[in-house]
Amino acid sequence: MSGRRKFLLQGLIAGMSLPVVGGILESCRREDRPDNGTAELPPLEKELHIYNWSDYIAEDTVSNFEREFGVRVSYDTYESNEEMVAKLQAGARGYDIIVPSGYILPVLVATNLIAPLRRSYLPNSKNLSPIFQNLPADPENRYTVPWQWGTSGIAYRTDKVRSPVQSWAIFQDPQYAGKMTMMDDAREVIGSQLRYRGYSLNSTDPDELARAKADAISAKKQLRAYISAPVKAQLISGDIWISQLWNGDTAQARAEQPNLAYVIPREGCTIWTDLMCIPRSSPNKRAAHEWMNYILRPEVGSAISRATGYGTPNAAAAEMLVPPVPYPTEAELKRLEYPTDLGKETETWDRIWTEIKSA
Repeated sequence: MSGRRKFLLQGLIAGMSLPVVGGILESCRREDRPDNGTAELPPLEKELHIYNWSDYIAEDTVSNFEREFGVRVSYDTYESNEEMVAKLQAGARGYDIIVPSGYILPVLVATNLIAPLRRSYLPNSKNLSPIFQNLPADPENRYTVPWQWGTSGIAYRTDKVRSPVQSWAIFQDPQYAGKMTMMDDAREVIGSQLRYRGYSLNSTDPDELARAKADAISAKKQLRAYISAPVKAQLISGDIWISQLWNGDTAQARAEQPNLAYVIPREGCTIWTDLMCIPRSSPNKRAAHEWMNYILRPEVGSAISRATGYGTPNAAAAEMLVPPVPYPTEAELKRLEYPTDLGKETETWDRIWTEIKSA
């Protein structure tokens, strides 16, 4: 049974009238039609509700948008893709912009949680680097506009750690027990332990996952906590010396603590691109497109990267960055890997993560 036929049947069972069900389906069909660039722009709504990662925007990005367009913006944050998706799947409505990482996009598409974009509303898409168009997660640029890109390696205090950190093996070292953290993120923690043993960070092999689980439990004995963005304050103060962390968050902390270094471990780590999407349930889709087009301005995109320390997928914005956020070297690219959708094996990873955290 097709998705729309199933919806029609469920709607009728729930007591909805045929005209009501038909109206909802026609709305979905309008959204799903190809954008031929001839659609007239609808009126701009007066509200916009954004759900994004924490510490991931310039201080005046929202206020400048509000002032220019007369739109009131509410801005909520999350710490992991899974947290965001769980909230949407639990029925959270009203968000107009979300910013998932590429690997989670197939889940959002398959569960009908995001709407296709009206590309004719986004003339500033011309500023995007070709590298960040037609990405594997969205090969036809149908659902997404890239936000930022980065890597997930190791941040450490050079004044506290005796020698340069080079490997994921550092998290097995008892001399730093209580002075280390790893992210509160299953894909990052399990993925790092897979790379530690030379495996793909997208592995679904039972033996490889068992080894990664054992290594993660061993490393957990040395950890203060699983914590993501909030660890920056502890790195700055010196309460934590070594942390699995994103390159941009490390750059943010280094602005206050120059004794911080960042390394892509020799075994490799994650490279990722975060992507702006519009939830299917968004009540303010016109304003959401206007926000995306605004973010694609060179001056806006470069300001976000200066504030966050992450790379911009906007080629015009990248030219304005001082200091620049360079792309990884060829040697680094050989050690970097994009997370991909795990499909049915997501449940296996979830179970392993639960077992790691409860060990």
